[in-house]
Amino acid sequence: MPTLTIGLLREGKTPPDKRVPLTPKKCIEAQDQFPGLKIVAQQSEIRAFADQEYRELGLEVRPSVADCDVLMGVKEVPVAELLPNKTYFFFSHTIKKQPANRELLRQVLKRNITLVDYEVLTDEQGQRIVAFGRWAGIVGAYNGLLTYGRKHGLFQLKPAYECVDMEDMQDEFFKVKKLPPIKMVVTGSGRVAQGAVEVLELMGIRRVSVYDYLYLDFNEPVYTQLRSSDYNRRRDGRVWDTPDFHRHPEQYESTFGNFLPVTDLLIACAYWHPQAPRLFAEEDTRRPDFRINTIADVTCDIDGSIPTTHRSTTIQEPAYDYDPATSELHAAYSAPGHLTVMAVDNLPCELPRNASRDFARQLIAHVLPHLLAEGGPDEVIERATIARAGQLTERYQYLADYVAG
Repeated sequence: MPTLTIGLLREGKTPPDKRVPLTPKKCIEAQDQFPGLKIVAQQSEIRAFADQEYRELGLEVRPSVADCDVLMGVKEVPVAELLPNKTYFFFSHTIKKQPANRELLRQVLKRNITLVDYEVLTDEQGQRIVAFGRWAGIVGAYNGLLTYGRKHGLFQLKPAYECVDMEDMQDEFFKVKKLPPIKMVVTGSGRVAQGAVEVLELMGIRRVSVYDYLYLDFNEPVYTQLRSSDYNRRRDGRVWDTPDFHRHPEQYESTFGNFLPVTDLLIACAYWHPQAPRLFAEEDTRRPDFRINTIADVTCDIDGSIPTTHRSTTIQEPAYDYDPATSELHAAYSAPGHLTVMAVDNLPCELPRNASRDFARQLIAHVLPHLLAEGGPDEVIERATIARAGQLTERYQYLADYVAG
């Protein structure tokens, strides 16, 4: 077993992120499982797990982790803090050529840094092996109900970020019993959607089939979960083909119009490709039968699958109102006829202790064995390595024009 020292970085991005890749207990678990591994934490006043929690378990905490072999963070490392010739693991948000992080990738190359991006750590089938998606869904669904309750004066839930953890948040669920017989849709079938469904189930909200949702009325609140085939179809009328939809989304059109007259709360959790159809158009919000009044856009693609998501929101101010008549945005809950949109783009940060524990479990099970493989990091790590020795790796050569532009 090779020897390796991992340094846990203090998060430097603004607004601050309280998550950590490895919690104190998971650090000990990892060191026990991999005999050559040592983990050191950089001092941090914002982390959800205090420095003292690491020290109490015998872990070293110090101002600098610059001498460690691998530096692990969560969010993008500020350019000024990038150390040359080091190996970093973090979510770089560069693989889609995001303009905000162009300079970050330029400096990674300039400083000879090896960058491994969590987002592209995958198994042989191409499935992601570490993600915070479940927690985005959990907090997103909770925020959706919180927003609906506030909008209609039904109940006041404590914001997720004020809850110590998931258990504390569950104490708020009983307030949701005051819901009228509304209908809710969850889009998607991945980690994010499953997190949202988890919350609705814990709240005791009844799940119904797509058919019953569309055609029956209920005397209690209900929800249904939609797969892509439930609200899209091929433009040419041919039979639905899921792999083809993922390969050629531009050949499909939305049938979500069927759900607009029967839905009160939309919880959008489905991954959206820019060439895929939007769920509806802004002009649809002016239809007399458009019933949706609250949207929890967990995906939070600006001007993406949900056309009323014109901007993201913050944890402290999670919602805004959209006026269908003018397409203008207003303060949340400002007029009865407005559509209220929750579009927080960093939802897992609201339950940082739970989200960090879950992520650490995934790292130990699915990433560290590949990082600490005999003979060095294996193909799983290689597939996720965007840059090395001042160059983009072969798989990420498509980013050359992005960093040159």
